[in-house]
Amino acid sequence: MRHFGHIAPEVRQRLFHQEPCEFGTDSPARVLSAALGATLYSPATRPRLADDVVKQAGLGVVSMVLCLEDSIDDADVVAGEENLVRQFAELDGRHAAELPLLFVRVRTPEQIPDLVQRLGASVRLLSGFVMPKFTEERGIPFLEALASAEAASGHRLFAMPVLESPELLYRESRVETLEGIARAVDKYRDRVLALRLGVTDFCSSYGLRRAPDMTAYDVHVVASVISDVVNLLGRADGTGFTVTGPVWEYFRVPERMFKPMLRTSPFLEGQAVELREKLIEHAMDGLLREISLDQANGLLGKTCIHPSHVLPVHALSVVSHEEFGDAADILRPERGGGGVLRSAYTNKMNEVKPHRAWAERTMLRAEVFGVAREDVSFVDLLAAGIPG
Repeated sequence: MRHFGHIAPEVRQRLFHQEPCEFGTDSPARVLSAALGATLYSPATRPRLADDVVKQAGLGVVSMVLCLEDSIDDADVVAGEENLVRQFAELDGRHAAELPLLFVRVRTPEQIPDLVQRLGASVRLLSGFVMPKFTEERGIPFLEALASAEAASGHRLFAMPVLESPELLYRESRVETLEGIARAVDKYRDRVLALRLGVTDFCSSYGLRRAPDMTAYDVHVVASVISDVVNLLGRADGTGFTVTGPVWEYFRVPERMFKPMLRTSPFLEGQAVELREKLIEHAMDGLLREISLDQANGLLGKTCIHPSHVLPVHALSVVSHEEFGDAADILRPERGGGGVLRSAYTNKMNEVKPHRAWAERTMLRAEVFGVAREDVSFVDLLAAGIPG
């Protein structure tokens, strides 16, 4: 699979200076962690789950979480497990060429080896498990169960812990909780694909819910924990992990309190004005701003609970021609000694040593999401990806 693989090759050639690379379940972890993109959640109880997975793959989704936790009623867990096993068998029987990376969000460590055993041969379609309310104490049993299931099945399985517990949010316990999480994930580093932020649970601890006119970064108690998670667990010195952005909860907004956050200037040509109005109508301007703030704060990818959120995440993850040029200049072998150089776009300073980690991360993002042509904006990428 590849990002933007659902659009015609000739359109991709027109949009991309460097097209997104192909990747699959057997790709290196560093590639998969960067390529997760918009990870679409779906309740595991959906009766036509296999059809949903195939449909979303055809619309550009490259990673999905099939949820047995908060998205379903406590009374439906057994039925959800049975449905999950049945739907995996159906997917396996279809021999579909391209499916998203599939993860299962479980409630307890015991579900991991049990589900892996029950999946049988269709476990080959499973990329791993999402582990809720992760702390060192609660998380280690999940990671041990994953390691055992991987050994028993002979199939590589990844973990995606969700950081959402009150202990992580509260000031008096945050540092100790973060340090414990760091110990746990470092011990199982080769199996931890990404760390996910459960901002809805953070807000719940204070009876808060952000409005569609606001981002997670406008809720200061949430922004502070995001900052601390990235500070300790998202470092670019080789000790960090991919940390993904929080979920955006809104699909459509009937009434707006504040003026739209989506600037008019990128949408001045052709049908772009109509696209801007549609994005605003569906509360996407807040989403686009939050994605930009995610990236500015060191996050990559995003949890999504609606298919309409996927394309904006992917379009804003494509590396611009300007970013690519700067990163390439910084990483040239002859620049190994450092120094300062003017950007090829003559609008900024590139300082080789301080900007090197940024350049390396940018090149990894360029590998998986591609590099836009010089005259292509995220508006063009959005418009090209919308089904006709």
